[in-house]
This record gives sequence, structure tokens and C-alpha cells, in this order.
Amino acid sequence: MKRHRPVIGLALGSGSARGWAHIGVIRTLESEGIVPDIVCGTSIGSLVGAVYAAGELDAFERWVGELSWQDMVGMVDLKMDGGLIKGGKLFKLLSAQFAQRDIEQLGKPFACVATDLTGGREIWLREGSVLDAVRASIAVPGLFSPSFQNGRMLVDGGLVNPVPVSLCRAMGADIVIAVDLNWDLIGYRHRAPSETTAVAEQKPAGVVDNILSSLRSSFKMTSEPVDDPEHAMPSMLAVMATSINIMQVRITQSRLAGEPADVLIRPRLSHIGAMDFHRGEQAIAEGTRSARHALPGIREILPGT
Repeated sequence: MKRHRPVIGLALGSGSARGWAHIGVIRTLESEGIVPDIVCGTSIGSLVGAVYAAGELDAFERWVGELSWQDMVGMVDLKMDGGLIKGGKLFKLLSAQFAQRDIEQLGKPFACVATDLTGGREIWLREGSVLDAVRASIAVPGLFSPSFQNGRMLVDGGLVNPVPVSLCRAMGADIVIAVDLNWDLIGYRHRAPSETTAVAEQKPAGVVDNILSSLRSSFKMTSEPVDDPEHAMPSMLAVMATSINIMQVRITQSRLAGEPADVLIRPRLSHIGAMDFHRGEQAIAEGTRSARHALPGIREILPGT
């Protein structure tokens, strides 16, 4: 009796700017002949997963590689009700770059996770507008405005299922390869030197530069210079981001204990901040490294790859 190849599911986890590492993971798997049949994502994982399922990863990777801090500020429309960032400019750009499609029209089965803000329930988005689904999945509380869809107020899926292994299983995956971007964040206090901090030290020259400097300062680990770094007071957004990190790490540990992936890929990304979207090259490189490290384990469960 002929044996059929097992159905491979790829579960792409949450992690804000660290999510560009998913691109490196996908590229490495495909280069080794490991092509996922099902793609599921949470938060930034839903964005990369949707683009991959749509067959638009090449164009998306070029776009990520060209992102600068100035580009990110240009996509920010600040507001104070529901979240600091409305996100309209960002999603208009994504809609223009990646043609509007329904999930059912993508080249691979795709779904993503959001959270019902009213009831706290995990919501699986498996049909309808790709852009609407991704918008709901990446709506980080306090940062992006919630997404109102079908009578529900939806926010980031990372609140309930940061690495959506269970969703892959439900969609028919026999083997699940999962990517956890946040496993090494707890206890990481001092960020590595980067272009962000180097540019932030320059004197602002205009309105846009002042906004840019303000955003950078908000996401730095300390709100002002202090003589004793050990007792430095973190900024408001740093406290919020770190708190969400702690929550997602603990939830991920609990979910993976009960719903383990067959292969778990864990890039080392603690040196990349939540809003360091301009550091795509570094994140992709680390995704590539971690995926290569996982290849022997993948080949054990997928002979012939």
C-alpha cells in the first residue's frame, strides 16, 4: 500500500519586529525541499504567513530589506483611543503592495489567530479578507487599535496562542514545525548597540525627526539617563512591551507543553526590540541560522528531506 507524504504545517509565532526572522526560516526550509502544506500565524507571524501563502514572499522580503526608521514613522498615524497607532497608513501600504485577496484564494491553506477583547476567547480566522484577518491578529494591545469585525472587537492573537500549533493540527497537519520568537526575552535587560541607538543620539533637525526621536525614546529600556543603570526607570512603552513579552513567554510554555510541535525552531532575537522593523536583515539571518540548526531533527521525522 502506497504511503502518502505527511501533511506539513508551519506555525509562525508572534514577536513584533522579530517576526522578520520567519522569512529566513521559510527560505531555509524550502531550500532543503521542506515545503509546508498549511501555514498558520499569530500576530507578525500572520502577516509573514499570509504573504508566503499568497506567493508574494520575494517582493515582501525586498520591502522588509529596504525599511528604515523614517519609513516606519511615515506609516504611523498616532491616536489615543484604543491604541497609540491607528494603523490605517500601514495597512493601506500593505494593501497596495499585496493585492487584496480572500483567504480562500491563497495558494496554500492559511489561518491566523486573534483574541476577542470582550470575551477573551481565541478566534481562528480562516476565511474572508486576508488583510482584515492580519489586521486583527497583529493588533497589539495599547499599541495598535483593535479591529472590529462581525460584531467582535479583536486584538493580537498572541494574548491567547502565541505559537499556533493547535490551529495547524486542526487544519489537518500531521507534522507541525513551529517558530517561537520570544523564548529568550525574559531577563534580557540591556539591548545590544544598534543603528537605532546610534541614530537616536543625533540631534533632531525637524518635526519628523522629533517624532522619530520621541518614538525611539519611548521604546528604549530607560526613560532618562541615570547614574545607576541597575535602578533605571524604564519608559512607559518599555514596561508595556516587557510585560507583554513575559505574558507571551509564559503562555507559550503552557500551550506548547499541552500541544507540542514536532519541531520547534527558536531564533535568538532578544537583541532586537519590538519596534526594530528596520533590522530585517539581522532578523532574517538569525531565522536562517536557527532553521539550519533544526534541520537534523526535521529530517528524522521527514525521511527523504
